[in-house]
Amino acid sequence: MFFVDTLEYEGLGNRSYLAGGPAGAVAVDPPRDIDRVIAAAARRGVRVTHVAETHLHNDYVSGGLELARVTGAHYLVPAGAAVSFARVAVADGDTVTVDDGVALRAVATPGHTPHHTSYVLEQEGQAVAVFTGGSLLIGTVGRPDLVEPRLTEPLARAQHASAHRLAGELDEEVRVLPTHGFGSFCAGSQSEGDTSTIGAERRTNAALTQDVDTFVAALLTGLDDVPAYYTHMSPANAAGPAPLDLTPPRRADADEIAERLAAGEWVVDLRNRVAFAEGHVAGSFNFEGDGKPATYLAWLIPWGKPVTLLADTPEQVADAQRELARVGIDRPAAAATGAPPSWVRDGDRLASFPRARFADLAEERARGGAPVVLDVRRDAERAGGHVEGSVHLPVHQLPDRLGEVPHGRVWVHCAGGMRAAIAASLLDAVGREVVAVDDGFDAAAEAGLPLVRPGSSA
Repeated sequence: MFFVDTLEYEGLGNRSYLAGGPAGAVAVDPPRDIDRVIAAAARRGVRVTHVAETHLHNDYVSGGLELARVTGAHYLVPAGAAVSFARVAVADGDTVTVDDGVALRAVATPGHTPHHTSYVLEQEGQAVAVFTGGSLLIGTVGRPDLVEPRLTEPLARAQHASAHRLAGELDEEVRVLPTHGFGSFCAGSQSEGDTSTIGAERRTNAALTQDVDTFVAALLTGLDDVPAYYTHMSPANAAGPAPLDLTPPRRADADEIAERLAAGEWVVDLRNRVAFAEGHVAGSFNFEGDGKPATYLAWLIPWGKPVTLLADTPEQVADAQRELARVGIDRPAAAATGAPPSWVRDGDRLASFPRARFADLAEERARGGAPVVLDVRRDAERAGGHVEGSVHLPVHQLPDRLGEVPHGRVWVHCAGGMRAAIAASLLDAVGREVVAVDDGFDAAAEAGLPLVRPGSSA
């Protein structure tokens, strides 16, 4: 009997897979930290015989090359991917034996990238699952605009054709196992649901229910912002990522933290946003360790800028270090844990700012105040409705546009509170008076704040 184990990476919204038989297995689209894959194989008592990439990833650094080196596995990479290392170049129709009776068949599915390849898992010649990478996702497809602007529409059309090829060649009960679509910005839209089959996708996926022109128009219209760090991922994967070093960073004392801030380096506080607001090192930025520190920190930080991590515990630092390494931020310059007062020099005080709800903002306006309201959601989110009179600067643009924030006390909000905390810390670091609205956006209407909705005249 075959098996498929799913390895989830919630911070990046991705999955990788280990699949095979009683003795051998293939790892599909493994992350940079390969120890989880090796541990999964050990639990199964199998040897990793093959490592397969569906494409050169745009959103994370792959661990495929290192996993193949460590395990001695064959490294399968689409033949059309231009890489600088030795690998087994796979083309449409190529089949490899993973274990007795278990095989992997390559199916060319261009669209997310020109060279994208899906892999059909077969048991005794019968398809049982398909690893679709960034091709056919659950209810959507991978976005086609990450390679080159001139290729975006042709790749969108290729996505439609690739989805139809998979749906046409595979039986209804074949499981669909994508890499993207669980929060990743590589998805054309966010998936709804956790599992799927070819049959379910035939009935619900727009790529399979709409004609190509309708599908392409809707896909291109709905594309969200692209994280800035994506620019660095594909080249890193093409060059061959270096082995990962997850040894703990050096310990920083209060003097070193102050010196790094003075040098213009980033000092990142991983604590929850409530604790950060109550007291933090002046000039530090808040990226919650329980949120998406890899995505948003990598998106905002100037690439290559040294980063020092502050946290309650060494375990929080280790978790963040692992997540950051997945997107190419390999070695924190330093780290400090424990009580925040120990992070500042004697005589210095911790900074703080207030938190509030949308109801508090409504009360402020009712008293006749004219607070600056800063909306840091993405364009697509704001298009669904926004607080009347609010200023819009998406959080990923804020570091370069701080001068555009109007004078006065700034009430900053997002959709739930995490990004508002990031933005509040950025503003606080440059001396702005700020209030972090820690609330769900639905509460804005409930509080009686006037909203501008799509189609309204305001």
